[in-house]
Amino acid sequence: MSDSSTADPDCATCDTRECADGADCHDIADETLAILRDPAIAPIHRAAGAIEARHYRQKTRLAETALSAHELGCRRLGLAFCIGLADEARVIAEVLGRDFEVVSVCCKAGGIDKEDLGLEQIRPEAELEVTCNPAAQARLMNDAGTDLNVICGLCVGHDAIFCRLSDAPVTTLVAKDRVLAHNPLGAVYCQYVRRDLLPPD
Repeated sequence: MSDSSTADPDCATCDTRECADGADCHDIADETLAILRDPAIAPIHRAAGAIEARHYRQKTRLAETALSAHELGCRRLGLAFCIGLADEARVIAEVLGRDFEVVSVCCKAGGIDKEDLGLEQIRPEAELEVTCNPAAQARLMNDAGTDLNVICGLCVGHDAIFCRLSDAPVTTLVAKDRVLAHNPLGAVYCQYVRRDLLPPD
C-alpha cells in the first residue's frame, strides 16, 4: 500500500493489489467517483461495465467495440487507420459498417511532406516522404460528427495526438507493433525479446 502524499503510485510492482478487494490505497475514491458520475463520462463507463459483465471472455475486441458502440447509442463511428493496415481497415470498416455509418481516415490524409515540418525520414534519399497526420484524421472526424472514434494501428505518439484532438471519445482496436505483428505484448511474453529490453546488469 502506498502513501499518496509521499510517493508516486507504483502499482506495477505491487504484490498485494488490495485495490481489487476494495482498498483505496491512494485516497482517491471519492474524487474519482465524482468524475465517473459526470454525465459526459458515466455513459462510457457504464457501457464498458455492461460489455464486460455480459460478454466476459466471450467476445473479441472488435466485437466488443461494436457492442460498446451499440450500448452508447452511437450512429457514426470514426476509423483512424495506418496506411500500413489499409487491408485490415477495409475489413474492419465492413464489419462495423453493418450496424453503423463508418467514417474512415488514412494516416496520410493531407499529403504533407515531412520536410515541411523538419521531420526525420525513413529513407533520407527519397524525394518525398509524406508524414502521418493525426491532426487531419481528428479534424475530418470532428467535421463528420463521429460519436466514437476507433484507432487502428496509429504510430506511437500519433495516436496520442489523435486522442488529444478528437472531439469524440477514442478507443484503440489495434496497437501498432511493426516487429511483432501488432501484438505489443509479444515483447513481454517472449523471453528472447525480453532479454533485449531488460539486459542483465
